[in-house]
Amino acid sequence: MDRLIYTAMTGASATMGQEASVAHNLANATSTGFKAELHRLRAVPVQNAPMPSRAFVVDASVSNDFASGPLQHTNRPLDMAIHGAGWFAVQMPDGSEAYTRNGSFEVSPNGILQTRTGLPVLGGGGPITVPPDVEVVVGADGTISTVPRTGARNTTNAVDQLKLVNPPEQDLTRGADGYFRLAGGNAAPADPAVRVASGYLEGSNVNVVEQMVSMISLARQYELQTRMLSTAQEMDRAAGQLVAKA
Repeated sequence: MDRLIYTAMTGASATMGQEASVAHNLANATSTGFKAELHRLRAVPVQNAPMPSRAFVVDASVSNDFASGPLQHTNRPLDMAIHGAGWFAVQMPDGSEAYTRNGSFEVSPNGILQTRTGLPVLGGGGPITVPPDVEVVVGADGTISTVPRTGARNTTNAVDQLKLVNPPEQDLTRGADGYFRLAGGNAAPADPAVRVASGYLEGSNVNVVEQMVSMISLARQYELQTRMLSTAQEMDRAAGQLVAKA
């Protein structure tokens, strides 16, 4: 059988992978701090093929769109957004570091500043602890200060400073849990140039219209690949009939 069927098959399979990625992006169009996932396909020549035009299709690279999303004002002190480039550092259950742009934090019953999923937010010396009965104020450099709810409310105490990092984007990989990590599992150094906007959350950078257009285009590509499979089958059947007559 002509290797056209393998070309069409790999094209259809890769297109389905792209459709899944676009669907994932659309599902997270309203997720705080979400970064769109990008797939790029590449043609690989079929070795020992009689026709040099024959090629397989492979998913050459899975990359991420690190463009900033829109800032949404919430006026909630524990809502924070990275202004420009940078990441919040959080501690995973195994003790390793991971990075996120989702700054929707809360204080646990034990006084630990954590994400909505319960991961501790890292400061200069580890997880950040917030004392009880205080109001939290976050500075542009990530300094976390507290103001007593009662008594001398003009007293401000610095508790800790958020660990803000800005590693090279090409060194970051997205995990299945949606958090980013450095290749090799290393911890990124703190970057004092990263700035924080308190009372804001960063929205998803997914362009819904662009992703919908991409989904339609991929659906048409998949339809074309399935037609090629049918064409390859008809060509094989016709060739078999010719050989039988000969």
